[in-house]
Amino acid sequence: MSFKATDLTHRLVPSPAGRIHLVEQGTGPLVLLVHGFPESWYSWRHQLPALAAAGYRAVAVDVRGYGRSSRPDHVDAYRMLDLVEDTTAVVHALEERSAVIVGHDWGAAVAANSALLRPDVFRAVGLLSVPYTPRGGPRPSEVLAQMGGDQEFYVSYFQEPGRAEAEIEPDVRAWLAGFYAAMSADTMPEPGAPDPHFVSTGGTLRERFPAGGLPAWLGEDDLDVFAGEFERTGMSGALNRYRNMDRDWADLAAYDGAPITQPSLFVGGSLDASTVWLADAISAFGTTLPGLVSSHLLDGCGHWIQQERPAEINRLLTGWLAALPE
Repeated sequence: MSFKATDLTHRLVPSPAGRIHLVEQGTGPLVLLVHGFPESWYSWRHQLPALAAAGYRAVAVDVRGYGRSSRPDHVDAYRMLDLVEDTTAVVHALEERSAVIVGHDWGAAVAANSALLRPDVFRAVGLLSVPYTPRGGPRPSEVLAQMGGDQEFYVSYFQEPGRAEAEIEPDVRAWLAGFYAAMSADTMPEPGAPDPHFVSTGGTLRERFPAGGLPAWLGEDDLDVFAGEFERTGMSGALNRYRNMDRDWADLAAYDGAPITQPSLFVGGSLDASTVWLADAISAFGTTLPGLVSSHLLDGCGHWIQQERPAEINRLLTGWLAALPE
């Protein structure tokens, strides 16, 4: 199923942040698609027509802080509770009573927490690349500080407002190309090369990105779309999601260890650091996702799973959706 921009409907709908930009295709039961960092609704360009053809109302959003959605000034406006309010507001603004929510990367965390906090609205949840990890354990900043030894984990590097922006914003397009390549199966660094998820003392992430061309899934025109949005908006709205992890830990204290009971799906890439580092979370799905319908690891796939392997993801999504109870 090919991507045709002319088939899409763009809308702005009200939310607690002000407004959320969404792209819609098809009719039928609502499937809400939530992207991760550093992407936009466009990362779902292969899924929108496939879901529409399968009889679903497919809606991909620009998450708060991205693209044409509102970008509040305060860092604490990007906490998880606010993003769950946004996904709920989108469903209501579309005059739907319920939806299936599917997320990738940070979008997977938004989808999982939307299902956890609003089971009255989200009847099923699909998670791509990042497995569900219930709230628990020490404060996230304490855990992050222990990672990497004499190197700094990229999530810690993103914490200080303005620091990562100073690296990225002078040449957004080249930085995005390197970041995407670093986590794609066909262009990621060879084993033994410096890990692009870490920063040396006084260094930058860019220094560890692989040299060479774009990954096979990313055309120059696709990169233009992603880069053009961030060149217009800046990176702070996107990075502020990382800067709320401790706030989320406090906000969600009442949900410590809570399972998600709705029907669920997980798909990861075997070469994705997210699935390697969080292997214990995947192993715990029997407890944390008791409604899990199916779980898949795509051999030889990296992090950008719905763009690296669109046909496989479309097949798994539509098959899972078709089996869900009404």
